[in-house]
Amino acid sequence: MSDEINIKEMPTDELLELMGEDLYDGYADEVVEEVEEALSRKMTPYEVLTNGLVAGMDVVGADFRDGILFVPEVLMAAKSMKAGMGVLRPLLAETGAEKVGTVVVGTVKGDIHDIGKNLVGMMLEGAGFEVIDLGINNSVEEFMGAIEKHHPDILGMSALLTTTMPYMRTVIDALKEKGIRREMTVLVGGAPLNAAFAEDIEADAYCRDAAVAVETAKKFMQIKRAG
Repeated sequence: MSDEINIKEMPTDELLELMGEDLYDGYADEVVEEVEEALSRKMTPYEVLTNGLVAGMDVVGADFRDGILFVPEVLMAAKSMKAGMGVLRPLLAETGAEKVGTVVVGTVKGDIHDIGKNLVGMMLEGAGFEVIDLGINNSVEEFMGAIEKHHPDILGMSALLTTTMPYMRTVIDALKEKGIRREMTVLVGGAPLNAAFAEDIEADAYCRDAAVAVETAKKFMQIKRAG
């Protein structure tokens, strides 16, 4: 933290604004300090999350979508978000703060590419979702096991190889066979995919990047709540 800025003397609205700016710039240590300062002012963990971290990640997401930020900068911002969440997560669990929704994400069987999937997971967490990240190379059994355990609102699958894309259909078919396909939204993404492929395998939507994934996930949660 630079000498010119004394966060203890800042009005709370300016502190939250600075938190968002430092998150955007990838200053993880400063974000942690600002989160702790906000909590010391008797702000609830949920208020700090929503008005500080999530507000900052919303700007990151919009600028990523518009081509102002690129993957390295977004990863830095997401790392700062994670640092702030490290302070807030146990407190949020204690207070039973309402989350936006639960998402299970994973790369499908045969595919070990995970940068895009990791980015989606971090940005979803930044938007207030609980994210269960299964990592790479997931079989139907691994997806189904996670779904049975966590009962997610959304299942997100990624693939970067044309050879692994069809496995997404295998997972969706398994959901249908078990009679639980309608219980969750299925989002798919990855460089070789497109909207026509998503429609063909009966996914709910194709997300071309992490920013679109977050917008789409929020939209489907609004529809679910309204329904």
